Amino acid sequence: MNISQKIETRNAVSEQDMANAIRFLAMDAVQKANSGHPGMPMGMADAVTVLFNRFITIDPSMPDWPNRDRFVLSAGHGSMLLYAIHHLIGFSDMPISQLAAFRQMGSKTAGHPEYGHALGIETTTGPLGQGIATAVGMAIAEQMMAARFGSSLSDHFTYVVAGDGCLQEGISHEAIDLAGHLKLRKMIVLWDDNHISIDGATELSTSMDQLARFRAAGWDAQAVDGHDPEAVAKAIDRARKSRKPSLIACRTRIGKGAASMEGSHKTHGAALGDKEVAATREKLGWHHPPFFVPSDIKSAWESVASRGQTAREAWEIRRDTSRSRKRYEQTIERDLGPEVARQLTKFRAEHRNKATKVATRQPRRWRLRRSTARHH
Repeated sequence: MNISQKIETRNAVSEQDMANAIRFLAMDAVQKANSGHPGMPMGMADAVTVLFNRFITIDPSMPDWPNRDRFVLSAGHGSMLLYAIHHLIGFSDMPISQLAAFRQMGSKTAGHPEYGHALGIETTTGPLGQGIATAVGMAIAEQMMAARFGSSLSDHFTYVVAGDGCLQEGISHEAIDLAGHLKLRKMIVLWDDNHISIDGATELSTSMDQLARFRAAGWDAQAVDGHDPEAVAKAIDRARKSRKPSLIACRTRIGKGAASMEGSHKTHGAALGDKEVAATREKLGWHHPPFFVPSDIKSAWESVASRGQTAREAWEIRRDTSRSRKRYEQTIERDLGPEVARQLTKFRAEHRNKATKVATRQPRRWRLRRSTARHH
């Protein structure tokens, strides 16, 4: 299915309408809490709408199915981007009341995404660079599983939304170097290239040519207008076909759509204010009360979930008929099998009463039966 066909499978609702739903849910939640980061969700709404509407494969009815695409919001301060999408595509624990309780005690909508706190959050993010580094591990896992069990059981992408802060942290250098070295071709990073930091323009603190840096590390790298849906779609399509990990620099304007504050660093980490939110509603023609999404726009978003459910059900048929099903499920469940447990028990018994200390890094010659070793 090509890009134009993917558009035609949607309702008459435009991707601009879908993106605006993210913008206003983010604005309303941050405004109600009087705390949060509306600028990034507003700026990346267009690019991420394209990603979810045309490409990503997830199923909110079964958030943890193994062959889902991974979506990591490395720029975790923009958490309302993730929560808005989870509400729109129908995660059961993300009703509109949770968005209205953003950053409040006891809510699922923490200031930064926390693994295990709400469904569908692949990893805790907030400490800059942590998300993109963890995503490299996810991409390694996919590649290893595909090598062991084939693409019929493991064939998914790891998508990352990263900001300038993520790429400035030292850990990102190590992570992207490893990803390029291992040719993790199913890792795609969308960089929110908005030229803004919390203090002002990024030129205050960095002059790094990020595209050159990623190319030097063995990545494919592209630059697109992050507010042009067709340009973003073509870039993602190219990235999915690349034999390398991919960086897509999405040139965006922080706070995109805001009546008078679009492009300002003031939208980064503070509520826009009642007057600005009201003026933005007028500017974008969003004549709806806070926390309201029209049914046709909600239905358009829910089609993402329907597509994911269809993909998951097809995958389950492949898994159920695979000769590798038992080994695959043992791996997913981290079941090392009885032979490994027996060897560990033997090792402990041998060294319990010995004065000799054995470093945990000391190589051991485990005598596992060939059939067991091959499984793991």
